[in-house]
Amino acid sequence: MSRTRFTSRDAIAPAHAAGMDTAALRENFLIEDLFAPGTVSLTYTQYDRMIVGGAVPGAEPLPLDPIKPTGTENFLDRREMIAVNIGGEGKVTAGEETFTLGTRDMIYVGRGSSVSFASTDPANPARFYIVSAPAHATHPTTHIRIDDAKRLDLGSSETCNERSIFQFTNAVETCQLVVGMTTLAPGSIWNTMPAHVHSRRMEAYLYFDLADDQRVIHLMGEPKQTRHLIVANQQAVLSPPWSIHSGAGTASYTFIWAMAGDNVDYTDVEPVQPGDIL
Repeated sequence: MSRTRFTSRDAIAPAHAAGMDTAALRENFLIEDLFAPGTVSLTYTQYDRMIVGGAVPGAEPLPLDPIKPTGTENFLDRREMIAVNIGGEGKVTAGEETFTLGTRDMIYVGRGSSVSFASTDPANPARFYIVSAPAHATHPTTHIRIDDAKRLDLGSSETCNERSIFQFTNAVETCQLVVGMTTLAPGSIWNTMPAHVHSRRMEAYLYFDLADDQRVIHLMGEPKQTRHLIVANQQAVLSPPWSIHSGAGTASYTFIWAMAGDNVDYTDVEPVQPGDIL
């Protein structure tokens, strides 16, 4: 019996989103149940056909089984994938190779590979955050440790956005996935402000390193029709190409951002200044 489960999300137009109440916004843009023990949980989206998910292996490895929306015999027959471990030490087997991932390490898996996930210590299980997009070519599977990612230190304490950005896919060739991680310094709460949109790519945010009683207020919507989502630890937000994506937390936090679309240029954004947001 497969231990891979999935749900699907339709693409939402900006005019539709502008009229949604809180429950509808959360139903369409927030993923609350990514990490279930002993399960691979996936959300298939119509935004560039990105799949967002989580895997929490226990005593037994978890295979990444195919799901109906991809229409393929194996999950990665026509896709590429990145997994980032935010839990205890774990292992990812891609084809005939097995890689050990510490916390905050990433693995890129190219098109055509079989994949399974395992925890080194089931009492302290790995938690693999998964993003996958269609692939037109096969690139080598690559393990990128957090210390090997390109690091940028930006912001300041005066503007409450002192942060470190780790660009994982700067060091690996992909078809369309762009993935990185941002860690807020203690006392800083703002991410991605000034905000931006990038109409050629969608994005997904995973927020983590939050205490159970803390939250992130995630801003979304068109620049002059903003809405918000209240996000708890280890929950993800889907960001359409027409939407800003910014937020502030009740305490410092970390988030993983992943994009798919027409290019892999980190700097391909359309800035929106605070005075232009309503």
